[in-house]
Amino acid sequence: MYDRILLPTDGSDATNPAVDEAIGLARETGAELHVLFVVEDIPYAPEMMDDQVEGQLREIGEDAIQDIRERASEEGVEVVSALREGAPHNSILGYADEEGIDAIVMGTHGRSGLDRYLLGSVTERVVRTADVPVLTVRKTDEE
Repeated sequence: MYDRILLPTDGSDATNPAVDEAIGLARETGAELHVLFVVEDIPYAPEMMDDQVEGQLREIGEDAIQDIRERASEEGVEVVSALREGAPHNSILGYADEEGIDAIVMGTHGRSGLDRYLLGSVTERVVRTADVPVLTVRKTDEE
């Protein structure tokens, strides 16, 4: 059914349910789990993206990937990881195409409030334009 599953992450706690779902799906299907963190361009304030900010974002991404790698390892799931730069939805879709991804698992609540309206929903854009199935996982109030 699935050979390669993509799990994009922004490193937030809101992605935990999606992480659990992706690891479980990969375990059940024997799929390879690809974990992607995108260091986002800041289109409304490019002057704010200096080397220090980019370094901090990369560190957040590396930490998020390592956490997922450890969780997946406990379940016997193989992980391939990547860090990309750019617009998140474009990077996710590009990675999925390049790596022959069969399904994408994403959380529905990474950003909230004003950020969501300024930047748009990454998950929504991926759902609308992906060529493969996208499983969205909502964070409940209990999590």
